[in-house]
Amino acid sequence: MKPLLPRAALLLAALLPLLAGAQTLDRVRASGTFTLGYLPNQPPFTATEGEGASGYAIDLCQKVADQLRTQPGLASLKVRFVPLAPDKALDVVRDGGVDLLCSPMVETLRRRQDVAFSQPVYTAGIGVVLRKNAPLSLVKVLNGEVEQTGPTWRATLNRGLAAHSFAVQGGTPVETWAREKLRLLKLLVTLETVASPVEGVDQVASGKVDAFFANQMILRSLVARDTANTNLMVLDRRFEFEPVSLAMARGDEDFRLQVDTALSQLYRSGGIMPLYSKYFGTPSELDQTLFKVYSRP
Repeated sequence: MKPLLPRAALLLAALLPLLAGAQTLDRVRASGTFTLGYLPNQPPFTATEGEGASGYAIDLCQKVADQLRTQPGLASLKVRFVPLAPDKALDVVRDGGVDLLCSPMVETLRRRQDVAFSQPVYTAGIGVVLRKNAPLSLVKVLNGEVEQTGPTWRATLNRGLAAHSFAVQGGTPVETWAREKLRLLKLLVTLETVASPVEGVDQVASGKVDAFFANQMILRSLVARDTANTNLMVLDRRFEFEPVSLAMARGDEDFRLQVDTALSQLYRSGGIMPLYSKYFGTPSELDQTLFKVYSRP
C-alpha cells in the first residue's frame, strides 16, 4: 500500500493552480514581459502575423499592456505572444502559462471553475452568413426588416423565406433554436444540417444553401480567414446574445482590475469606436450601448 500524502501536501497540490496565477503582476514585474496567449486561426479577433499577432482582441490586449505600463516598475514592459491550441488554451491560462488569453471566449459557469474572465469585449451570439448577391428581400427578412401587416405577418415572413434554403450544424444548440423558431412561427422553409461550420459556410459559398446560422464569432472568423469567401457576408444582426471575454487565472483580483480598467477606459473614452470599426465596420447603436453597459465607472 502506498503511503498517504500528508494533509498539508494534499492542500498544496489543490492550491497550485490558484497560486500559479495569484501573483500575475509580481510575475510580470519580475520578468519584464507580459505574456499573451491567443488562438492563431480566429481572425478578425486573433491571428498570427509574422512573429507576433494581430486582430481586434490583440489590439484590446495591447491596451491592457499600456495600462500595466502605468504601474510601478512596469514602464518598460515588453509583450510576448504565445499561440495556443483551442482545446488546451484554458488549461494554459489556469496553470499560469500565459498571463491573459486574448482570444475571447464565452464565460460559462463550468469555465469559471478553472479561470476568471474580464468584462465582455464583444457581443457574439447566433448569426447568419449569406452571399453578397443574396436577394434584397432575403437580406431584409434576416435583418428583421419585415413589414408588419396585422394578422398577415406570418404569411409575410413565409413569402420572404419559403423560396430559400437554410443550414445549421446538426446536433447543436443552434439547430434546436432554429427548429423551435420554425415551429413557433410555422414557417415553411427548407432547413438542412451540416457536419461543421466550415461545411456550412462552404455550402453558402457554393450556392447549395442560401444562408447558414451559427455562432457569429465563428462565422466572422471563417469568412475573414479564407480568401475564397470574399463573396460572403455576415450580417450584424444577432438572433441570440452571447457576450465573450478575455480569460485569466483565477484568484488574482489585482490583475483583473487592471484588465477591466483598461477596457473600461477604452469604452468610456470612445477609443473603442475606431478600433471596432477597423475590424467590423461602424458599431451599431446597440453595440455602442453595450460598450457603456460593459464598462465600469
